[in-house]
Amino acid sequence: MGDCMDIKEIGALVRAERVKQGFKQQEAAGFLNVGTRFLSDLENGKPTTQIGKVIAVLEGLGYELVPVPKGRQKLLRQVKASLNER
Repeated sequence: MGDCMDIKEIGALVRAERVKQGFKQQEAAGFLNVGTRFLSDLENGKPTTQIGKVIAVLEGLGYELVPVPKGRQKLLRQVKASLNER
């Protein structure tokens, strides 16, 4: 599947970013308006039905789910332009 991230990698990314931003898990859950249990499950790579289905559908359609920092607007514009050319 190439460079596509799986749920464990997404969870690790979420955890690393939360720690980098100085949030404890409970604080981050409140800020993000999700439950602490959900955030814990996500960070631990627990496959949920919803995210698993989304990833499976995207992969099945030939797409990859790739998180891009909001500050990378130029990159996002290039990706969107490329998609519009199809």
